[in-house]
Amino acid sequence: MEETLKKLPDAELEVMQALWELEAPVPRAAVEAAMAERKPMAQTTLLTLLSRLAEKGFVKVEKQGRSSVYTPLVAREDYQAKQSRRFLDRLFGGSIPAFASALTASGLSREDLAELRKLLEEDKL
Repeated sequence: MEETLKKLPDAELEVMQALWELEAPVPRAAVEAAMAERKPMAQTTLLTLLSRLAEKGFVKVEKQGRSSVYTPLVAREDYQAKQSRRFLDRLFGGSIPAFASALTASGLSREDLAELRKLLEEDKL
């Protein structure tokens, strides 16, 4: 699955982010409540997005009584890592120096840059 991990459309990614923040398995009502805070949408829209995520292999759906519960099958960190690599490759041709230069020029504060430096020095990145 990891090799074929595709970029999710924004609406589906919003739902995945809500699922990642909740403790799995997540009841449908909890997903609805989380989405109401993040990005309100009609129940039918949410159910459609959850179905699409299940079809794509991002979410497992299980029936519990008359409702469903949802479990992420893709970890947030795995998705972020794959999409970060794709971003680096597409936008910067895989060049770390070009990416670092763009980050520096993007208006990051000295504190942000110091935090990045510290993470690199401590081998946490």
